[in-house]
Amino acid sequence: MSPRAAWRLESLGFADVYEYVDGKLDWMAAGLPTEGTNAQQPRAGDIARKDVPTCGLKDRVGDARERAKAQGWDAVVVVNDERVVLGMLRSKELAADADEAVETAMRSGPGTFRPFVSLHEMAHFMIEHKVESAPISTSDGRLVGLLLQKDVLDSMKRKKK
Repeated sequence: MSPRAAWRLESLGFADVYEYVDGKLDWMAAGLPTEGTNAQQPRAGDIARKDVPTCGLKDRVGDARERAKAQGWDAVVVVNDERVVLGMLRSKELAADADEAVETAMRSGPGTFRPFVSLHEMAHFMIEHKVESAPISTSDGRLVGLLLQKDVLDSMKRKKK
């Protein structure tokens, strides 16, 4: 909110008023609530799967593979202790030697998307680039979930009905 709006709210008796200087996109990238006509549109963060398996850099590929298999996944997101996305293990990497460290097997620095990206935009990107899943993260890189192309397309089909 602008400084002028913050001062006006304070003059009306609101005590906890803050100026958010990082802007609306950063607000939405953090997955915070929005208002307006566009706020009702489903976004990547709304349908990203929160139950995606994760692992750390020092874990072994075999452990990550077993975790993924037990949860019914073919991908694992590599995160640090703060859940910042560092890499991905997809089917190819999960098939590596069980004793190999995740850090050496993973796809480093995977492309991530913010929670506010529209499903229409995600569908277009995922189809064009043949991407089955994409990590969704906040503006500071923290994992929100893994967005599956099939979930995006299913959600868009339901919306049209």
